[in-house]
Amino acid sequence: MRLTTRTNLAMRTLMYSAVNDGQIVQKHNVAEACGASENHLAQVIHLLARSGFLTTIRGRSGGLKLARAPEAISVGQVFRVFEGVLPFTDCSEEGGSCPLAGACRLKCVLSDAVEAFYKGLDRVTLRDLIQDNNPLQNLLKVA
Repeated sequence: MRLTTRTNLAMRTLMYSAVNDGQIVQKHNVAEACGASENHLAQVIHLLARSGFLTTIRGRSGGLKLARAPEAISVGQVFRVFEGVLPFTDCSEEGGSCPLAGACRLKCVLSDAVEAFYKGLDRVTLRDLIQDNNPLQNLLKVA
């Protein structure tokens, strides 16, 4: 299992926004701090805003900020938005190509494992990731 670049950027963007909570931050600053291209980040920001994690502000002094308090955003919620659309295995998909699909019990085991993974992430909030994390705050705080 490997985290997609989009999910990784989503979490970095949310951590950046949480460290600078209450401020409107600029996309180019987030991109620079997170080592991402602005174009790729724009797609991630769009999905984060559409999913209710960020608010975007248009215009010259526009940017983005958290739409909810950091303690109201669980890592599991974010991962489900970005990773939940991807099937974990071929047998997870409708019309998958596995010839064992009708008799294999592995699908159930994998499904339970993925759900346990998300439940573990549900216990961690954005606030947990940034609170008392001075090294992270030093890296992401807008001067």
